[in-house]
Amino acid sequence: MTAAGFRIGGDLEVRRLGFGAMRLPTEPASARATAVTVARRAVELGVTLIDTAHLYGGGANEELLAEALHPYPADLLITTKVGVARSGPSDEWRLDGRPDVLRDQVDHALRRLRVERLELLQLHRIDPGTPLADQVGTLRELRDEGKIGRIGLSEVTVAELDQAREIVEIASVQNRYSLLDREHEPVLAACEAAGIAFLPWRPVAWGEAGANAEINAVAADLDATPTQIALAWLLARSPVICPIPGTARLSHLEQNIAAADIKLTPPHRARLDRLAETP
Repeated sequence: MTAAGFRIGGDLEVRRLGFGAMRLPTEPASARATAVTVARRAVELGVTLIDTAHLYGGGANEELLAEALHPYPADLLITTKVGVARSGPSDEWRLDGRPDVLRDQVDHALRRLRVERLELLQLHRIDPGTPLADQVGTLRELRDEGKIGRIGLSEVTVAELDQAREIVEIASVQNRYSLLDREHEPVLAACEAAGIAFLPWRPVAWGEAGANAEINAVAADLDATPTQIALAWLLARSPVICPIPGTARLSHLEQNIAAADIKLTPPHRARLDRLAETP
């Protein structure tokens, strides 16, 4: 691993600052066209890690990325997530980790993304109604069948991560984490110890960073935005962290990517680190 890059699963190298595609709209047509432009611009700016999921429009987000970026550059990783499905009389989205559902969603993701193998496939959430061993075991089978290259988890505890690792190698964990939200610090520590990529979702805590006086002060010192400071802090926090900030606006995308060039001084780091001690 380097300051700029990380090898997911020990061999799949990506630039650490990625892009989350969840916010890209797929309709109406004018919004979709802008979303395609944003996705393409992300790759032009050097992004090599893009995150999507079956949940994002029931696969529509996956199709959008394929429309924008296929055929994919050799160094681009598009990772998707499965394990949430519409069910019940109201057709609501619910956690669903049954083996047949996971298999079906993987097959659809392969078709929508126009690939023969998903190099990184993540379990969106652990379904409490299905044994974890069945969920992770199904992904291991799909890996052995050649449909998945590496397996990741999302929103897990240290105990769940440990249990999953007894079944199969885990290449990534995607938990909520940011400068102002460090609830999953123990999971990050476990990932760092094991060399597992940690992909924080909601890495900027939406508008909260801009409302914090300490972050604003550091941003002013470094001629940056509060969002850029929040992202720069994540990159400095641990070498396994690969943030995936998302946006549907070109200006925000370019600002986010520029955060990779911001170097926090030790005093700035200490000032930001102390925010965790604030009640």
